Order: sequence, then C-alpha cells, then structure tokens
Amino acid sequence: MYPFTQSVTPAARTHLEAQLSFFNDISKSLFRTYQQYSDLNIQLAQTLLEESTTTGHHLITANRPAEAMAAAASHAQPAAEKLRAYQQHLSRIAADTQVDFSKVAEEHVQETSRTARALADEVARVTTEEAEKTIRNQQDAVNKFTDPFKRQDSARYGAESRGGQSLQSAGQNGA
Repeated sequence: MYPFTQSVTPAARTHLEAQLSFFNDISKSLFRTYQQYSDLNIQLAQTLLEESTTTGHHLITANRPAEAMAAAASHAQPAAEKLRAYQQHLSRIAADTQVDFSKVAEEHVQETSRTARALADEVARVTTEEAEKTIRNQQDAVNKFTDPFKRQDSARYGAESRGGQSLQSAGQNGA
C-alpha cells in the first residue's frame, strides 16, 4: 500500500534525534529567557509598589501642600531611573537570548544538516529501488501478456490453411 517500509530507518531515527536535540536546546533557551523576563517584571513591580507605598505614606502624612508636592517630586526621579534600568535589563536579556540562539544553532546545524543529507540519500536510494522493482514487474506483466485476438486469428488461419490443404488434397485425390 505504501511505497516505503513501515519501520523507521536508522537515518530517519538519527535525523529525528538531531532535530529533537536542537528543539530541546532552543526550548531550554526560551524558557530561561522567559524566566529572566518574569523575574525582572516581578522585581520591577515590587520596587514600584514599595516606592509608591512610601510616596503615598509621605503624601498622607504631609502637613502642608508644599511638603506633599516635594515628596511627590522627590520620588519621580528614582522611578524614572528604575524604568530606565528596567529597559536596560530587557535589552540585555534580548541580547543574551540572541547569543544563546546563535550558540544553539551553531552547535546543532552541522549535525542536523548531516543527518538530513543521509536521510535524503536513503530516501532517494529506496525510491530508486522501488521504481526499478515496479518497472521490472511491469515488464514481466507485458512479457506475459498475450493478445487474445492474435491467438484467435492464428488459430482460425491455421484451421483454414489445414482445411484448404485437405480440400486441395481431396480435390487432387478425387480428380
């Protein structure tokens, strides 16, 4: 039914293992990046929450509006610096992730390419063998095929020629 055998060939198994190893390392890198990103977001949220709580406390305990404005202004600069540091951390995480991806690809590209080439060679070999086998089977079927019309014609002509000879011989014998 299928042109290929049902069992997994060693070349296919090796190629699948190489690809799984590559995807495994890529997923590890992605999860590590996601963990760093999550940790950074949690750290930023905690820091901003602490500072906003402190600022809110200063605003509530201020006796005069000038003190409240001074407290709000004094906490605006550190919050901006924290956001800038957050952006730098994000950039560093993105750069590290790109380096990790490059490293993983560099480690796995040659092995995956080699196994893919071996698998393609094996598939081409098996396909060629199957095609040759099919052609041989078709040629055997053509060689075994006999034309039913030729057989009838040759049998009829053979009988007529025999009958004709017997009539001629009968005619000669009767004359």
